[in-house]
Amino acid sequence: MIIQSKKVWIADQFISAAVELEQGKITGIFPYGEKQADVDYGSKRIVPGFMDIHCHGAYEFDTNDAKPEGLRYWAKHIVSEGVTSFLATTVTQSVEVLTNAVANVADVMEGSYEGAEILGIHFEGPYLDMKYKGAQPPEYIAKPSVEQFKHYQQAARGHIRYVTLAPEHDEGFALTHYLTEHGVVVSIGHSAATYEQAVMAYANGARSMTHVYNGMSPFAHRANGLVGAAYRIRTMYGEIICDGCHSTPAALNNYFMSKGPDYAIMISDALMAKGTPIGSEYIFGGNHITIYPDGSAHLDNGTLAGSTLNINKGLRILVEEAMVPFNYALNACTINPARCLHLDDRKGSIQIGKDADLVVLDDNYDVLQTYCMGKAQL
Repeated sequence: MIIQSKKVWIADQFISAAVELEQGKITGIFPYGEKQADVDYGSKRIVPGFMDIHCHGAYEFDTNDAKPEGLRYWAKHIVSEGVTSFLATTVTQSVEVLTNAVANVADVMEGSYEGAEILGIHFEGPYLDMKYKGAQPPEYIAKPSVEQFKHYQQAARGHIRYVTLAPEHDEGFALTHYLTEHGVVVSIGHSAATYEQAVMAYANGARSMTHVYNGMSPFAHRANGLVGAAYRIRTMYGEIICDGCHSTPAALNNYFMSKGPDYAIMISDALMAKGTPIGSEYIFGGNHITIYPDGSAHLDNGTLAGSTLNINKGLRILVEEAMVPFNYALNACTINPARCLHLDDRKGSIQIGKDADLVVLDDNYDVLQTYCMGKAQL
């Protein structure tokens, strides 16, 4: 199959090109009009498929529910916002709940499902800080433990790829070392760590930060905190929720312009309420959650608790409201998360030999078509 457009994102720019898709891969890239195209998208933008490495659920399903039909429905329908791959993300809960949750993700991954590729599991908690726990239930927050993590990874059959933890509670960075040695990305989050502790965590293997600005020690000019570390450690990846609610457009601009084009990662941090009406109420991590008119999710005390953001809308917010350069914004949901997860050999850009994961965007950032492994989804 060959699709073409006068705006295909290749080599950090839009060019006129045709892209050949065969057996799930990109097998050819040609000048526009050189080959007979099956679909011509005119001047609509063709960009790499979006990756969301921090999302808890959607369409009334939560990863912790451990329901295979819910996860399959999520993967099939998340393509509507251009997401072609994602990490199913847990939230702090009991050992039993988390064990069942990760086992369910493994079962679905190793079975049959349609739509976006489930890349693995983002294990958010339970190794967090009480002060910055956010919506994470405090009764299940635990001290980092290599032995306990081994239990979860065994239940997940090796599919936990990314772990959020508070490094100040990881004695001797034992779990950080173990995860790093076994190819699992360590992300600092829900943490009260100081700037200096963050630098030491980086030195000991941490390579990302979870939802920068949220759930972490703030920046002050004499106590720089985790936000200061997110700015200063240039080669530390950092997720950021780009819904305009968790961080203002000005804060988004500050972060992206400090971080540059290669290390910021857009995430949705979406809950099961994504795709449901405003005013919907849910239980998340044992807490009652209400969806506000702006699409944000809140605990009963008003605390933010995740979002209902669509990634294509996050891209629009970054470019049109936060005034972030287009390549910075697009990289944040394509090649940057791919590199963070060590998947950039097959994900994140439009190149020969990579997975045929593509999104066709309208001028207003609506998704016209999504291709997952070369298959049209909409």
